[in-house]
Amino acid sequence: MTYEETIEYLYASAPLFQQVGAGAYKEGLETTRTLDAHFGHPHKRYATVHIAGTNGKGSCASTLAAILQAAGLRTGLYTSPHLTDFRERIRVNGEMISREKVVKFVEEERAFFEPLHPSFFELTTALALKHFAEEEVDIAVIETGLGGRLDCTNIIEPLISVITNISLDHTQFLGSDRATIAAEKAGIIKPGVPAIIGESDAETRPVFQEQAQKVQAPICFAEDAPQVLRSTKNEEGKWVYETRSFGTIIGELSGECQPRNANTLLCVLERLLPLLPHTNITLEHVRQGFDNVCRLSGLAGRWQTLQKAPLVICDTGHNAGGWEYIGTQLRAQRCNTLRIVLGMAGDKDTGAVLSRLPKEAVCYFTRASVKRSLNEQTLCDKAHALGQQGKAYATVMQAYDAALAEARPDDFIFVGGSTFVVADLLEGLAEQR
Repeated sequence: MTYEETIEYLYASAPLFQQVGAGAYKEGLETTRTLDAHFGHPHKRYATVHIAGTNGKGSCASTLAAILQAAGLRTGLYTSPHLTDFRERIRVNGEMISREKVVKFVEEERAFFEPLHPSFFELTTALALKHFAEEEVDIAVIETGLGGRLDCTNIIEPLISVITNISLDHTQFLGSDRATIAAEKAGIIKPGVPAIIGESDAETRPVFQEQAQKVQAPICFAEDAPQVLRSTKNEEGKWVYETRSFGTIIGELSGECQPRNANTLLCVLERLLPLLPHTNITLEHVRQGFDNVCRLSGLAGRWQTLQKAPLVICDTGHNAGGWEYIGTQLRAQRCNTLRIVLGMAGDKDTGAVLSRLPKEAVCYFTRASVKRSLNEQTLCDKAHALGQQGKAYATVMQAYDAALAEARPDDFIFVGGSTFVVADLLEGLAEQR
């Protein structure tokens, strides 16, 4: 099998959530445990950090991996979804798993896993944990896929568990209120393992406290002992963090949500470092990780600059929690005309996102090339009902090209609303080069 045939086989035999949504969701850990036993429990051969939450998981996981890598640790990173290449999900020291390794895994193991009918994410997780063991990583940063309690990554025994924040997303699986969703995420809190909660409120905090008490896990709320004392933007648009224990740090990720992510991550580091007694992680390593996260970890699509004059930014934020920050950042842009290329998945709360669009923006409503995408005209009609101006375009590149053609050098173009929209944009731009 070629790599392309292998990926098509995986998509066809184990449906991909980012393509089909609910049809690919599989609850429970039985299949994961069977796969894990078959491969000899590979995750027990290295240290891990487990990260869950509604938003900020990818940024926190990638930045932590970058810091650990800067300190000389051989570092695995498992994240999802991918943007343009499946292999983005599984990295060691920023390097994607090889095509040959993916093909070999399927060819050698399909006779075992096919009778199990695993989900795409179950297979991907098994491949990642096995790959990290074979690559002899010192530590792996593992991001949950969906939820926590029944997420197939929840078989690991981490040094520390992290929950970034809670907002309404994937409510058809996790629950319709914040407390219920928090209970699912809190399922990664394990007996005796320190837990860091990045952001909480009166509805979610008692849920985390109850789970921690139940399993006798030390718990820390990052908001109660903040590491980030002050955050400002420098001339390059990067965040400058004045911190309690780590001095001044410059962050490469410039989204409005990043100060809270930084505070979460620094609180994690404060408690993680004593658990790595044979590793000399210095302030310089922390600074290197924050300021070079994209290069070191391969992270993309987080308020990412694609070009200037006109300035083009893309971001994968796709739910109400994420757009609380994106909407604020869009309204703060100084430009002639704000142009927004927007598409969304059909199972998201479109009203919550559309209501956060700046009313003065010119919008280009579109759909990504996945089955879950909401029809562009439906999205456009919903926006018009809320008083938002704009037209519908059949593809992301058609919408983007229209925005670019109409833009002046001092305009601002934003592309987002969905991970899949950003993926289509990045693929389309790569093809044009």
